[in-house]
Amino acid sequence: VQLQASGGGLVQAGGSLRLSCATSGRTFSNYALGWFRQAPGKEREFVAAISGSGGQIRYADSVKDRFTISRDNAKNTVYLQMSSLKPEDTAVYYCARTSSGSYYYTRRNEYDYWGQGTLVTVSS
Repeated sequence: VQLQASGGGLVQAGGSLRLSCATSGRTFSNYALGWFRQAPGKEREFVAAISGSGGQIRYADSVKDRFTISRDNAKNTVYLQMSSLKPEDTAVYYCARTSSGSYYYTRRNEYDYWGQGTLVTVSS
């Protein structure tokens, strides 16, 4: 299973970006997916997660009402739409996949496969 994240870049505070994560493997809709981020000198933290069907979603409090996670099961792709970006959102963003799909998952050790990360830099 491979995950390829893209869409990062440099944006001004208040701006928007959309991250994408294309995945390989079969039966994409069977698996929950998530986004995490890691800022310099900090631990990797949970951002958002979505169940296999897309019917259950969870966000970290720090991004709620600003970020939107979605998935296109026909394209084997998960997205993270980020709006009203703040300098504190600057981090490397990672997508990840579980080996289960009936719910969403918020802990790093619940994910079995990880993408390589894409850097998001928000300038003030």
